[in-house]
Amino acid sequence: MLSDRPWREVVDRWEHGGRQAVESKNLALQDVDLGDLSDEALIEHVKDVITHNHNQWEHHFWLHGYDLGPIGLLLLACTEWGLPLSDVIPLLEGASPSTTAPLLALTRIRDAAAGHEPASLDELRSISPQVANDLDEYLRYRGSLLFSRYDIDGVTLGERPDLILATVMSGQDRVEGTPVAQRTAELRERLQPEQRAEFDERLGEARAAMNLRDDNGPTNAEWPLGLLRLSLLEVGRRLTDRGHISQRELALELRRDELDANLLDGRGPSGAELEARRQRRLECSKLDPPISLGDPEPTPPLDVLPVSMARLVSVVQIVLTQMGMAGDRDALGAGLKGSGIGQHSYRGIARRASSPEEALDSMEPGDVLVVAFTTPAYNVVLSIAGAIVTAVGGPLSHAAVLARELGIPAVIGAPRALIDIEDGSEVEVDPVAGEVRVLAAV
Repeated sequence: MLSDRPWREVVDRWEHGGRQAVESKNLALQDVDLGDLSDEALIEHVKDVITHNHNQWEHHFWLHGYDLGPIGLLLLACTEWGLPLSDVIPLLEGASPSTTAPLLALTRIRDAAAGHEPASLDELRSISPQVANDLDEYLRYRGSLLFSRYDIDGVTLGERPDLILATVMSGQDRVEGTPVAQRTAELRERLQPEQRAEFDERLGEARAAMNLRDDNGPTNAEWPLGLLRLSLLEVGRRLTDRGHISQRELALELRRDELDANLLDGRGPSGAELEARRQRRLECSKLDPPISLGDPEPTPPLDVLPVSMARLVSVVQIVLTQMGMAGDRDALGAGLKGSGIGQHSYRGIARRASSPEEALDSMEPGDVLVVAFTTPAYNVVLSIAGAIVTAVGGPLSHAAVLARELGIPAVIGAPRALIDIEDGSEVEVDPVAGEVRVLAAV
């Protein structure tokens, strides 16, 4: 029953032991020295990591009912009270220490490295024992996360030491806006007196759930998936060293039923077969299929449902819409307009790409990052961006949350961002208007 507020127990359990339990499982698998394993032990380790992924991804989606539920209830109530969600959602700012913690850790390292110009992470470590300890602790909990997308062909942070160094040494100063407490008080005054107590309760529960929401993805999804990528790359390294395949990344195309003792003896799929699989997958990834087939179906009438069920469906609908996942790509934006995050405009050089890695390869501190979307783990590199523009998403999407928590101006869900913004062009990101303007083409 929604009236029982079941999310309270789930959020409390996550904050008081739940997160630590998952982290312990991740660390136990991460601490295995893959290079020291026998072939048989390595294959068994990969299978264990696959099982771990199944368990944690299931847990990830189960938790979403409890982290997004109270947020949706806040938004639904505010809609019924006539408050614009563009004023309500920013009140969740500052409620996600799991999002800001990596940035704060890197800021401490950067402050300690002031006056130095390290050219590598080893040179950064050599500055002081404290810097070395802080960096190693940061990488222990972040180095195996997939930071670019939700698949094992993404990249873990530890594979990009250049980005780690750039993020440490080139973080951007943020412009502070109106404090959340002041904005909350002003919005509260627009309510009827009898609505304010419920508003306070709904907002408090939504803010409590935000940290779980932003902890959930990196801990339960991107970290386990990164561990799977790294273990399969070790399989690929051995296959490459023995001349069975041409590059270790082809091992990412293996199926679970092909992971057995014969694989590393060269009796698994050939390199040509794995390359063909990769090419088929890459071709499919470039497709732009419609959200649905046929004519759009009308929204089912809620008045045929029991009252409590109708309210739950309304919560799901409003959350999906505000995340930009309701099926209508233009629901929250059109052209170069979308959901604005922040209170100050920013001008800079656009760095765009069809994948985050492609953009980051050429990105300089202060550039405007233009990508399709971001993932929760992306905060480890976003601090070098002056602003963010995404083609999909809404004000509750991960890109919006990261921008809001890190104080980065953004326009989220501008459908033509990857079409109308050329790489290297000068743009203005205006979050107040929710618009990106191209000032000078390449």
